[in-house]
Amino acid sequence: QVQLVESGGGVVQAGGSLRLSCAASGRTFRSYVMGWFRQAQGMERELVVAINRSGSSTYYVDDSMKGRFTISRDNAKNTVYLQMNGLKPEDTAVYYCAADRSRRTVWGTQANQYDYWGQGTQVTVSS
Repeated sequence: QVQLVESGGGVVQAGGSLRLSCAASGRTFRSYVMGWFRQAQGMERELVVAINRSGSSTYYVDDSMKGRFTISRDNAKNTVYLQMNGLKPEDTAVYYCAADRSRRTVWGTQANQYDYWGQGTQVTVSS
């Protein structure tokens, strides 16, 4: 079992930046693939980006986000980060970090493939 706690959300103007953090409890953090999801009002929760256990590989659902969003992890600190630059109003959503404990060899892209979730942090981008 792992508990995830996100922080770093807030209100920012278009073009601004935010850095989200997700701190995990327990000693098994390094064994999980980690993902950042987001859920806009009235929409389904969607994967933004995932990172493998060592932090050496990432998966972006939308390649256009690669230049704006950067995922990273520090296994010594049990923390995964999402650096978001050039924010747009359409990035407004609740952002969740999630942990995938499976040993699948392909990226999990669906919410039901992740086992543990944080409570979410609101990101609001004003125009």
